[in-house]
Amino acid sequence: MRVLLRRRDQLVCQQVVELVTDYLDGALSRRDTRRFEGHLRGCPNCTAYLEQMRVTIAETGEEFTDLFRAWQRDDPDS
Repeated sequence: MRVLLRRRDQLVCQQVVELVTDYLDGALSRRDTRRFEGHLRGCPNCTAYLEQMRVTIAETGEEFTDLFRAWQRDDPDS
């Protein structure tokens, strides 16, 4: 289980984007899942992004998810 979110502050959009695959995999802690979903309730852009990711994964399968994770690992800013 990935534990990235140590602060109690609300998530910002960049964090949601970085955590979307962990959320979809069920790899976030309960607390972080609540924070993630709380952000979605107030952010139509991140809600749309999550839905786009779900559709993309459904259409491409695990290949897309694997590529996305590899990109995240190689991204020097993450």
